[in-house]
Amino acid sequence: MKILVTGAKGFVGKNLISTLNTLKTHTIYEVDLDTTSEELENYVQSCEFVYHLAGVNRPENPEEFMKGNFGFTSTLLELLEKYENKSPVLITSSIQAALDNPYGQSKKAGEDLMFSYGEKHQVPVFVYRLYNLFGKWSRPNYNSVVATFCHNISHDLPIQITNPLATVELCHIDDVVDEFVQALSGNVIKDGNFCVVPETTKVSLQELSDKLNAFRQTRINLHLPVFASRFDRQLYGTYLSYLETDNFAYPLKKNTDQRGWLAEFIKAPGFGQVFVSKTFPGITRGNHWHHTKAEKFLVIQGKGEIKFRNIFSDEVIVYPVDGEAPTVLDIPTGYTHCITNTSDTDLITLFWATEIFDPERPDTIYQEV
Repeated sequence: MKILVTGAKGFVGKNLISTLNTLKTHTIYEVDLDTTSEELENYVQSCEFVYHLAGVNRPENPEEFMKGNFGFTSTLLELLEKYENKSPVLITSSIQAALDNPYGQSKKAGEDLMFSYGEKHQVPVFVYRLYNLFGKWSRPNYNSVVATFCHNISHDLPIQITNPLATVELCHIDDVVDEFVQALSGNVIKDGNFCVVPETTKVSLQELSDKLNAFRQTRINLHLPVFASRFDRQLYGTYLSYLETDNFAYPLKKNTDQRGWLAEFIKAPGFGQVFVSKTFPGITRGNHWHHTKAEKFLVIQGKGEIKFRNIFSDEVIVYPVDGEAPTVLDIPTGYTHCITNTSDTDLITLFWATEIFDPERPDTIYQEV
């Protein structure tokens, strides 16, 4: 299918086009501010579906709202009429179209024009009144509180909240794009005349700020982000997309001794704790057991042996381990255990424990295997 996308370089446009390109079945005509009128006419003549995403959000002059949101819509529809192109048209509007302000009025005018065009020419039109969108590639300090908060918090800049209890209804860009792709085949969800994206989340500005600040702290306290909902996962992915390219990495604290080193990686109360260690050749770690804490060991480099012994038995159980044959070993409670590097190269091991280490109650009892 030949698809025309206006506002191609905008937030929604970039996310939609990147998804359409992965399908590898469509030709995309990208229209933006640098597109000439001749190029636009050529695209309109042959396109088979139109995503009209272009619009004005924050002009210097309020009069530009009507020009950008109504005027260009009118131009686009006139061209479709001129070339008798009855392609379906999808247009993005805003919940603010229900409000009496210059932006809302311009969006409402664009909606009315689109409905009138569809009825006049018996053309499918899909009008989406979108909520506050968030996701990767949204511009901070523009029209998205999430983008602004993500940018500022990830850059250690202050944020301003006038009313912490004020709520916003948010919609993730991936959910929007999923619905838009479905619209290619006419599969849309409607509420009256309007098409809707069903997945939205209401959150207070204070809660939004708290979540994002908690994400920032995970690099310091090593706590696994709380993903209590799908929204939390979407928000975390959005937050990370605002990191500067020289700030993707952060160091772990290495606890070094004569055996090698051990570093804590990530932890959470409902998840436990993950460590990584390097053990020098011939060195043994462990020789302890636990009452309640269970563990998993995974050697990812080198060769060694993991030994077990029930504390009420003399029988020693030996499991050889090799990073070339990744094998997870469960460490049962009540078994003293140790891991020995039997090779002449360093042994790298991942450890997972069911609980976060508590120095007040370590549940780690020394006993030779």
